[in-house]
Amino acid sequence: MQKILAMLLLALALPALAAVDVAGVKFDDTQKVGAGDTVINGAGLRSRVFFKVYAIGLYLPQKAATTAEVLAAKGARRIAIVTLRELSAEDFVNALLDALKKNHDEATLKTLQPRIDQFRSAMLTIGTAPEKSVVNLDWLPESGTRLSFNGTPKGGDIAGEDFYRALLRIWLGDQPAQDDLKEKLLGKTP
Repeated sequence: MQKILAMLLLALALPALAAVDVAGVKFDDTQKVGAGDTVINGAGLRSRVFFKVYAIGLYLPQKAATTAEVLAAKGARRIAIVTLRELSAEDFVNALLDALKKNHDEATLKTLQPRIDQFRSAMLTIGTAPEKSVVNLDWLPESGTRLSFNGTPKGGDIAGEDFYRALLRIWLGDQPAQDDLKEKLLGKTP
């Protein structure tokens, strides 16, 4: 009887180990980011009005339940974004930068500005991102923030972990891009 109960419990636990599906986009449970191994912390849907804009997954070295824990995490990290509609790079980066500004004071933004400009320039090289495009924002401890589009790096790596933390605050800050999305990226299911 104990053996049957153990097998039943294992079978019930298996769906929790499956890849996370957001609007038809599957986020693997784990991803290699640079030299580091990461696990999916949470994933959700970014929507505007009635439109699905993108699916997003947050990968960390280990699970974290709060913004403070995510920001303090050590090691490689990834913000994985899959577009659910065609997006112009200019509209996309402008939306990200607006959210960045909402979550930082003037002094911090001034310190980050050269790297914000570098990030914006790299994003603009994308031009147009068709539906199902993959945008990864990786933190690589050895070199900085790396933007890649469909697997191809764009621009040079951007130095400073403070810049990557600033990007994380777009979705996890006090004024996140979308409240329910913040909760999902933190592994909560509201």
